[in-house]
Amino acid sequence: MQCGMNLNHTHEGWSIEARDFPTNRGGMCRKGWTSIALLEHPERLTAPLIRREKGGSFEAVSWDEALDFVASRFIAIQSEQGRDSVGVFGGGGLTNEKAYALGKFARVALKTANIDYNGRYCMASAAAAGLRAYGIDRGLPFPMQDIAGADTVFLFGSNLAETMPPIVQWFDELKENGGKLIVVDPRETPTARLADVHLQITPGSDLALANAMLSIAVEENLIDEEFIATRTNGFECAREVAGRIWNGYIEWACGIDEEQVREVTRMLFEGNSMFLSARGAEQHANGTETVMGFINVALAMGKAGKTFNGYGTLTGQGNGQGGREHGQKCDQLPGYRKILDPIHRAEVADHWGVSLDELPGAGKNAVDLLNSIGEPDGIRALWTMGSNLVISSPNANRVRQKIESLDLLVVSDLFMSETAQLADVVLPSMQWAEEEGTMTNLEGRVLKRNRAAAAPEGARSDLWTIQALAERLGQGDKFFPDARTTFDELRRVTKGAPADYSGISYEGIDQHDGMFWPCPDEQAENGGTQRLFLDRFAHPDGRAVFHPVEWWGRAEEPDEQYPLFFTTGRTMAQYQSGTQTRRVKELNAVAGRAWVELHPDLALELNIEHGEIVRVSSRRGAIEVEARLTDAIRPDTLFAPFHYAGQGCANLLTIPALDPISKMPEFKVCAAKIEKVGV
Repeated sequence: MQCGMNLNHTHEGWSIEARDFPTNRGGMCRKGWTSIALLEHPERLTAPLIRREKGGSFEAVSWDEALDFVASRFIAIQSEQGRDSVGVFGGGGLTNEKAYALGKFARVALKTANIDYNGRYCMASAAAAGLRAYGIDRGLPFPMQDIAGADTVFLFGSNLAETMPPIVQWFDELKENGGKLIVVDPRETPTARLADVHLQITPGSDLALANAMLSIAVEENLIDEEFIATRTNGFECAREVAGRIWNGYIEWACGIDEEQVREVTRMLFEGNSMFLSARGAEQHANGTETVMGFINVALAMGKAGKTFNGYGTLTGQGNGQGGREHGQKCDQLPGYRKILDPIHRAEVADHWGVSLDELPGAGKNAVDLLNSIGEPDGIRALWTMGSNLVISSPNANRVRQKIESLDLLVVSDLFMSETAQLADVVLPSMQWAEEEGTMTNLEGRVLKRNRAAAAPEGARSDLWTIQALAERLGQGDKFFPDARTTFDELRRVTKGAPADYSGISYEGIDQHDGMFWPCPDEQAENGGTQRLFLDRFAHPDGRAVFHPVEWWGRAEEPDEQYPLFFTTGRTMAQYQSGTQTRRVKELNAVAGRAWVELHPDLALELNIEHGEIVRVSSRRGAIEVEARLTDAIRPDTLFAPFHYAGQGCANLLTIPALDPISKMPEFKVCAAKIEKVGV
């Protein structure tokens, strides 16, 4: 969301207050209120660290020594193993300026194709679906305030009451206005308890639900034939595939009653309806098709491309939207240009002052990049910025082993994360309040983050680090150590691109409380484009596209040995891999250690008591965590938050099966078992 806040500093220290800003309107969550604890945290990294031999200890060195060492090792490894033997791994928490500069650094300074980022774990499926269906990917193609104006909101795969509580105010307004909320989730989350209808499906069956709803809409004549004929393509193929469901299919595939699904489909047909998704439905080996399946329903009912209507996704990282627009993705150039498109390549090469032949092609996606470590023609050196890979990656044990085998690991971060502990070089970064830059939130609203605090002596802006390393690689004149100059170049490079930032300026952002992309120069006075698709979709013919999608089951089904579904998610008091939030005392007091949720009926069957330590295992690993009994979860399902390290790391269990389109890992469901420790 990017909530607005004010920071104040007196002789008594830091204080914080929520701003009456368009995104949060004076509200903040627990993480926002406690974020000042990080500003003067005693565990901040304040000097570059080098480990001179594997297994040795770190020693603090000067920045010059650290950067000289990193540059020399990059040059040596590339000389021996080829340009693509060095990889770069970015993050969805980096500012737009950093994301842009990091992508440019990989391709211009290192000349490697291999850059990707942790948004591959987060937003990739929704982005791929949006591009295929609508021709463009912007999380919400409308401002958040439109939520309150809908008649019905269908929310699938999101527990937003915990993950982004300030957004709930728009849903409260929705209900005050007489609107209805439908929530799809295997757990009765705080969000599900707000709903008028809760569809408590089995994990990983969202696509089956989408096809069933489309089939019902056709059967009960709930489709908008005029909209389909005039504003879409491909409906007949999608209808044919969705029509293959049979009597009893919904209960068999989703574990819920068919009549409940029929009633929900009828509710969505009436009035202005909105479809919103998040990671629960997207982090699957069929995540892209799942999102396209629900977009099919929205298009068939004519609930897209109109004010208050349509499909949007709730972006999961601080700059999850902007982070995927400007070149961190392995197949992408700034402004959502495609790296394999000859015209796009020529445009960017010209802006960057490099020859077309010098610009690398598409590299490996995040999972394949990590899997290639140690393989012939694979990655031998890696620079990560703002990513804690050994906590956030699927099948985390294998990822740790891969990272430990690197010839060189360089980590830029605020704290000594679990990944940084494995590094050969650690470079201390500035954090959110210590430098300026822009972020793009889930609405496509570009916001400016102002500098409010001094960084610890020894920490540097990542932009400064990128420029300093580029200089040592002979490309320093193509990079800038400050955000404003970098953003001005980003504006020029994205002019005319799908994600056009050319009309956005720091001054304009302040004037409008954020500006929406696309924003060509002629839209600058209006603050950009708040609502997309009102007249046409972004495909060349202006039409949206249906896609035939079919549910084939999960990548791994429960069986006799591992009889339960295991799923992961967030909790209100922690965030992502916990590198920051697990260092905040107030947050740890609420959720300081990992746990697993299970139904009391399952606990009774296995003689497990509330609060005792249990072992949860899959074919890839095991965790030992506290058992929490709750009837808010299905009896066939286990849930654990993914923020924790060590024996609480939920991704020790998850499966690295990939969505073939987005390359999103299957985080949200695998087969597992639970037992008392010692059994």
